[in-house]
Amino acid sequence: MKQVTLKPTAPCAVTVIYFKTLTKGKGKGMVKEVFKGPEVCKDPVRLCTHAIGVNIFKQGEDPLIKPKEDYPEWLFQLDLGPPKNLNELQPDSREYWKLLRKEHIWRHNKLHKGKKM
Repeated sequence: MKQVTLKPTAPCAVTVIYFKTLTKGKGKGMVKEVFKGPEVCKDPVRLCTHAIGVNIFKQGEDPLIKPKEDYPEWLFQLDLGPPKNLNELQPDSREYWKLLRKEHIWRHNKLHKGKKM
């Protein structure tokens, strides 16, 4: 830190403080904060008994995994695979029309991407 006192012709003095640049590049003059990710749990017993990463709060711990009977039936019927194509869906289903609209918007945006007003 460099401190310079300027004495202009006015009766008050002006003090200017210069801070040394701590980072190079785009963020000049800013102190770079280092963010570290969450710690990886490698304990096999804890991985089998707790839902690791579910607790989003700073305090507290991850919840315990309950028996299968305590969870609703629909939870185990969710489709976790890759999304289906338009020709794999039934034409009278809501998912079909949502995907059709989404693909139409994508196509429209691609076609109008290069056009100028």
